[in-house]
Amino acid sequence: MERLQKVIAASGLTSRRKAEELITEGRVKVNGVTVTVLGTQVEKGDVVTVDDKPLPHEELEYYLLNKPRKYVSTANDEHGRNKVTDLIDTNVRIFPVGRLDYDSTGLIILTNDGEFANMLMHPRYHLPKTYHVTVKGLLDKSDVNRLQKGVTLDDGVKTLPAKANITNQDLPNGKTSLDITIYEGRNRQIRRMMEALGYEVTRLHRSQYGCVRDDQMPTGSYRRLRPHEIKILREMAEKGSGVE
Repeated sequence: MERLQKVIAASGLTSRRKAEELITEGRVKVNGVTVTVLGTQVEKGDVVTVDDKPLPHEELEYYLLNKPRKYVSTANDEHGRNKVTDLIDTNVRIFPVGRLDYDSTGLIILTNDGEFANMLMHPRYHLPKTYHVTVKGLLDKSDVNRLQKGVTLDDGVKTLPAKANITNQDLPNGKTSLDITIYEGRNRQIRRMMEALGYEVTRLHRSQYGCVRDDQMPTGSYRRLRPHEIKILREMAEKGSGVE
């Protein structure tokens, strides 16, 4: 038996969090009976409908995209901007796992597997993500130490300890490049971390997501995630990073 919200998410219809909302709103039926209790168990062969429509049965797909600038990390945009989903040729309804800023570039995963996406995004799993960052100004050792210990953001929340190291300092132009690995995914987190230290980010590129990196992918290109990458990502999420 499986929990109802997990079955809905696994169908590719939506994420598990959204599935829970659908259940509590009374929009889900099991064998014709409306169910509003989260955690309800369903058996193989039970007929699950959402808004009186059967769950879709589509093949699960997993993509890795090297996101270009000026694309939003969403499946829908009310302002009509370019979306990351526009770059992938598929007939199934996929959505991005997490987000990259409109002006940021780098690796982002897209899938129609809601359970997989929820596992990667859930804050308790602390999946590592590495970024190449360039800022205006010359960082010193104390700045790096603060990043490594955690930085208090503008909303008063302190970030988890990060890994950080300076890769280049452009003295004539007053710029610093560094690599930062974080274990959470707060909104605009890297930019806000640097702002908390008094620096403006001029370039932000995600170079690694969990175990996945691909330096050979041109900007705007994509490929399917390999089976062993999906397996390792699941294992990393289940184990967690050990960061508290």
